Amino acid sequence: MHGSSTEITGASAHLRSLLRTRRRKVVLAVAVVLLLLAGAGVRLMVVAESAAGHLRRAATLVGSLETALRAGDLAAAQRTTTDLRRQTAQARSDTSGLTWGMGRSAPMAGDDLTAVAAVARIVDDLATRVLPPMLDVAGGLQSTLAGRDGLAAVTGAAPRLAAADSLVRAAQARLAALDRGGLDGRVRAAVQRLDDALRRVAPLLAPAARAAKLLPAMLGATAPRTYLVLFQNLAEVRATGGMPGAFVVLRVDKGAITIARQGAAATDIREFAAPVLPLDADQEDLHTDRLGRFPADVNLTPDFPTAAALYREMYRLRSGQTVDGVLATDPVALAYLLQATGPVDVAGGPPLTAPTAVRRLLSEVYLTIADQKSQDAFFADAAKAVFDKLTGALTDTSKLVPALRKAADERRLLAWSAHPEEQAEIAGTVFAGTLPADDGARPTVGVFLNDGTGAKLGYYLTREAELSAGECLEDGSRHLRLTVKLGSTAPSSGLPRSVLGLGLAGDYTVRTNVMVYMPTGGAPVDATQDGAPVDYGSGFELGRTVAVFTVDLKPGQSSTLALNLITGPLPSPSAAFTPRLVTTPGIAPWTLRLQSAPRCGK
Repeated sequence: MHGSSTEITGASAHLRSLLRTRRRKVVLAVAVVLLLLAGAGVRLMVVAESAAGHLRRAATLVGSLETALRAGDLAAAQRTTTDLRRQTAQARSDTSGLTWGMGRSAPMAGDDLTAVAAVARIVDDLATRVLPPMLDVAGGLQSTLAGRDGLAAVTGAAPRLAAADSLVRAAQARLAALDRGGLDGRVRAAVQRLDDALRRVAPLLAPAARAAKLLPAMLGATAPRTYLVLFQNLAEVRATGGMPGAFVVLRVDKGAITIARQGAAATDIREFAAPVLPLDADQEDLHTDRLGRFPADVNLTPDFPTAAALYREMYRLRSGQTVDGVLATDPVALAYLLQATGPVDVAGGPPLTAPTAVRRLLSEVYLTIADQKSQDAFFADAAKAVFDKLTGALTDTSKLVPALRKAADERRLLAWSAHPEEQAEIAGTVFAGTLPADDGARPTVGVFLNDGTGAKLGYYLTREAELSAGECLEDGSRHLRLTVKLGSTAPSSGLPRSVLGLGLAGDYTVRTNVMVYMPTGGAPVDATQDGAPVDYGSGFELGRTVAVFTVDLKPGQSSTLALNLITGPLPSPSAAFTPRLVTTPGIAPWTLRLQSAPRCGK
């Protein structure tokens, strides 16, 4: 027994010694792990601070970039983008390493680190894959406008812009998938700011890609082009703006633009005995065959492709020349361009300036120049003077792009191409001059005006409109209510016959035919004029029912039309929406009021 006891005692001592050794190793191992974790934590803090610093500097650079772009200073924008790419690349590197990856597994801060990594990656993609092709397109177009061939840069950027469009949409989906509920407030705010920025950028990329694909060919990159440019006289109202009066023919070769010919509808095109092209039966029923016979009436329809094709054929029949496309603009757009170019000298009068152009071209010319031939000559000289300034010694184009954008947004720059593949790209843009083929979830109402006086009294016409939504119907459609108020500021005496024109409603009375185009699948219900029930004409054009009213206004009078209508069945009948209202561009902007439609049942 004694021997056994000694053995047991020895074994116990050995076991205690072994346990002490193992405990020391465990403690040492734990200590090492804790030190490693502490080191990793310190390293993560350093990396996090580095990433935050780079992102803060990137945010500052983005502000500088926006300032440079608004000023049209592309050289500064390029320099800023280069600095921005350095900052975003480092932020992406900081948030992509092993240390950051370990931190993303942490229970407390993991979501924040995941979100910051997503922000850094997306911002870097914007800096490296979205901004460069956008700047290349802007630079190429700016060079072309300044008389240098920049079309190769535009062509090269087109596929990269298409890829950038896909990238931004993928980035939006990635941000949408983030669970923001548990994020630190500062991180959540950063994610929201980026989300807002992407929402601003995303709508620009598809049009920019379309423009980069479309413009080089249209500007003669591969072969010379010719275009007919119509100047719409807003003093005699037509659905797309005004009566086509003066015109120029432009020749474009590798971005270089020259005037090949100038003319006027009344003297060079004149009327035809029969429509120059077969007319759509609905359009002929609504507008009569004047649409295809009189150059001044091709745009009784608000559909610019129809008007452009008709005028192109009229010009071909009179001149023997077939042009590649038709453009249209008006004196208000010219005034916007004069803000970019500065004053231009016009023979027979004072310089044309941004503040005076509309008054000079649409009012004073009729008061100071008696005969139509001299008036047309003045319009031609004014158009040439502005064109020469645009394509001549214009060195600062920083104000030109905003002026063009403003004119396009107001439907004062319209374009149609005789090349089907190009027209397919134009369709759906602000330059198309069309209503949507299908309104989808946003009901669209068109209010288009045509002069019924045969005079130039449209200069004195004021315009207001309001569109609001009413009750929901069982078939998924909605009630809408439209009000249109027109007024006349015309004097009661003192105007020459060149302004009073034919006086079809009586001298000094402005007669306006108001065409209201219903939403797709929609229909009118009833109408009043100045509070009393009123009858109206009806027709159909391009998939829409049209209600037609005639409003006569003596000097100082106004009149209000109110129309109740219903939409077609909506794709999401109970969803909220804001209706869309499209109008004839005027000398002064319409006063428009749109009321959003709440969800049904609310």
